[in-house]
Amino acid sequence: MSSESARPYDLEERTLTFASAIRRFIRKLPRHIANYEDSRQLVRSSGSIGANYIEANESLGPNDFKHKLRIAKKESKETIYWLRLLDTDNNESLELERQQAIQEATELMRILASILRKATHNL
Repeated sequence: MSSESARPYDLEERTLTFASAIRRFIRKLPRHIANYEDSRQLVRSSGSIGANYIEANESLGPNDFKHKLRIAKKESKETIYWLRLLDTDNNESLELERQQAIQEATELMRILASILRKATHNL
């Protein structure tokens, strides 16, 4: 994924960068039915993180905002699940890339959880 200093502070941009990196990663994986099916789910969940965050920012009110954030957080957790299922055929560089993706998805999940806590606390 990206280095700590190169990460965008704009969460919309960071989620887009993450989803794009996931798509590049998937193209490198061994091609077989399990990876194909799991990759389809991974594409959906990784893209849904940012899509729901954008929707939260365009929400109709505080409850809608929190609802969309919860979905984005859930999609982050789901992304970790699909990443863990993928078969890298023990390729070291793919394993490293997977671990970096899991770390970024975990950080996104924690950021979204923090925003959600603050939004809940302030209402």
